[in-house]
Amino acid sequence: MTRFLSLSAVSALALAAVLPASQARADEGMWTFDNFPEELMEKEYGWAPDQAWLDRVQASAVRLTGGCSASFVSDAGLILTNHHCVASCLFDNSKDGQDYLNDGYIADKRDLELKCPGQQAEVVTKITDVTGDVKAAMGTLTGEALTKARDAKIADIESAGCTDTATTRCQVVTLFGGGQYKLYTYRKYSDVRLVWAPEDRAATFGGDPDNFNFPRYSLDASFLRAYENGKPVKTPNHLKWNPRAPKEGEVTFVVGNPGSTSRLYTSSQIAFEREVRLPITIATMSELRGRVIRAMEESPEHAREGLDLLNGIENSLKVYLGRQKALNDPGFTAALVAKEDELKAKSAGNAAIGDPWASVDEATTAYRALYLPYRFLSPSSDLFSYAETLVYAAQERAKPNAERLPGYTDSALPLTKKRLLDEAPVYNWLDELRLEWSLSKAREYLGVDDADSKLLLGKESPEQLAKRLVEGSKLADPAYRQQLWDGGLAAIEASDDPMIQYALKLAPRQRELQKQVDEVYSGPLAVAGGKLADARFAAYGDTLYPDATFTLRISYGKVEGWVERGQQVPIATTLGGTFDRATGNPPFDVAPAFAANKDKIDPAVTYDFVTTNDIIGGNSGSPVIDKAGTVIGAAFDGNINSLGGNYGYDGSVNRTVVVSTAAVQEALETIYPAPALVKELAGK
Repeated sequence: MTRFLSLSAVSALALAAVLPASQARADEGMWTFDNFPEELMEKEYGWAPDQAWLDRVQASAVRLTGGCSASFVSDAGLILTNHHCVASCLFDNSKDGQDYLNDGYIADKRDLELKCPGQQAEVVTKITDVTGDVKAAMGTLTGEALTKARDAKIADIESAGCTDTATTRCQVVTLFGGGQYKLYTYRKYSDVRLVWAPEDRAATFGGDPDNFNFPRYSLDASFLRAYENGKPVKTPNHLKWNPRAPKEGEVTFVVGNPGSTSRLYTSSQIAFEREVRLPITIATMSELRGRVIRAMEESPEHAREGLDLLNGIENSLKVYLGRQKALNDPGFTAALVAKEDELKAKSAGNAAIGDPWASVDEATTAYRALYLPYRFLSPSSDLFSYAETLVYAAQERAKPNAERLPGYTDSALPLTKKRLLDEAPVYNWLDELRLEWSLSKAREYLGVDDADSKLLLGKESPEQLAKRLVEGSKLADPAYRQQLWDGGLAAIEASDDPMIQYALKLAPRQRELQKQVDEVYSGPLAVAGGKLADARFAAYGDTLYPDATFTLRISYGKVEGWVERGQQVPIATTLGGTFDRATGNPPFDVAPAFAANKDKIDPAVTYDFVTTNDIIGGNSGSPVIDKAGTVIGAAFDGNINSLGGNYGYDGSVNRTVVVSTAAVQEALETIYPAPALVKELAGK
């Protein structure tokens, strides 16, 4: 049955939020690998992994730059992740009459494995604390001067750390809102190919109604492979494939790259989320969803071409609705305030800390005045994104590395270039729809007479401008993008492409807004964030976990259900349950291969299961690992109660939803046969 975020669930979360930051609840935490809480886990479970265990797992964990997590599961670069993490690859390789997203894909031989545009696989090889260097560069500077000095030092550190940008990537990560800075060094693989993926309906059975709910019946799993110099990479460090059912109560670890959390936000930042960002995001995204659904009904081609975008919109929309519901609960927000007040009380009288909360309040108030133009001055469109990247790259590459904007430094440019130049389809109707939508929302929120609204539209309507820019642009052609990239700023300024000229027109105002945001918001927050981190460390010690930053983390928990509305939710579902849940009508229509092989499928095989692990978006595809260090599943979702987890964790109801390796093995052997893959996973 469909489960909603009940008041009792929110109240339980509120109770969790008032616990002191030093007393992380059992199973709470997205921990960095250089600060895993062995003593805390040992106290809760009577066992914790040693450093050798952690090192092996870290070397097997993969970050996919498309926004997901994954893991190596063979010695030949084979990568396990979620189906929804490869959906764009399936979509980009499809064409009329060949719909891989709908039909799935199986590469019988390695030379049939499909390249995934824009995708890169990265493995952390080292984590280095560079807090002292970055803070020394910031010194006593403030505002925009501070952000420039900080970014310049970060660019220098990244450049010095990775001189071989062909195979390595360096990224300085801000933790605790500016309390720490860590250099993450990655071994990167820029050639990632699709190996195996089931039909879309197998992964999305239940669709939006079942999303963020449990029980689930989803085969949200797929395989990629990393290549280098045209050959599969050798990956002796990989997780052992273990296609077994989970055991209730057993210890589990989720290793991946949670995207972003806001658990360290102050009250004024939370208020901004509740009063400004979330309402605008939900309203505008809801309208986009409706526009896309209407357009997809126009033809079978539109239905195919819009599916990947629609799936992403619906998933994101549900996340934002869950967050809004949590922040609109008075008990929950009161608990967050109580937690903040406790830290203030513990920090009172500490002159070195001062009052960073007042600084955050002032910065957030200033940001409110800039938020609308800052948000809407970069319209939504693949073609515009290409144009904007080309314009900024040409302008920034002419500067010394330390003076460039983040994303255009020497360490970041290879990935920026790859995403720009990799071949991927652009569907004009869909790009025009998105651009028209974003321009109309800009005019609606900024106002017709606003200077930024006039800059965006001139005398044209959103519909006219979107049509003219999209139909007149040549940027869908990667060869033309390459030509402009190679030609630099001179070629950009000489281009007659209307989208390029539009990006050139908007760039000065975008830069002006960024400068203002750095001066009144980003700069002050960097200083205040450092002070708040000092306050937490002084009050609760250094065994704390930072907010998520799409960098490698590990969480521990166990296989366990929960009580919802007085009923015990089971830990797992079975493959046979899919047919019991099916109605024959979308989205509860069984995938064709499931229907065709119903008599062959073992109905008792564990399909999806739940754990208490603490995760967030970005953890999709993360391996779920047992005590022995073997992979028994891939995390693909959270339950509906976990949506408030952006702001706090409650182990009594927050759950990670996992597709079991047992179900994937059954699919590989019976439903979507891939004998070579079965053999590889067995280590033969």
